[in-house]
Amino acid sequence: MKTRRFEDLNCWKEARKLRKMVSEITRKQYIRRDVIFCNQIRSAALSVMSNIAEGFESVTDKESINFLNYARRSCGEVRNHFYAALNDNYINEEEFEKLYEQACTTGKLISGFISYLRKSLRSKNIKL
Repeated sequence: MKTRRFEDLNCWKEARKLRKMVSEITRKQYIRRDVIFCNQIRSAALSVMSNIAEGFESVTDKESINFLNYARRSCGEVRNHFYAALNDNYINEEEFEKLYEQACTTGKLISGFISYLRKSLRSKNIKL
């Protein structure tokens, strides 16, 4: 069955969970004071979701792959920010593990979708 909406993609659903988790931790008063950090991590988490959606709405699989690569890179940026949050004592080790695991799950699903699209292109003899 063909997926008709980006909202049905597992990678987008997990990216949405990731963004919600980021939103929740950045509402904490002691983190909110670090405006630059909050803006950066929120922006990166939103970028993951947005680029998956943009990729899905793209005309070609090649274009979709480009947007999915942006999403995957933003996911890496979010993981990096989790280390900064841990180092700055904004989150504890347990929170870090949950957040990091969600980012890894999201990234793996994005990578899987990229692989699927690449395989589809190869089967059609389209060069990447």
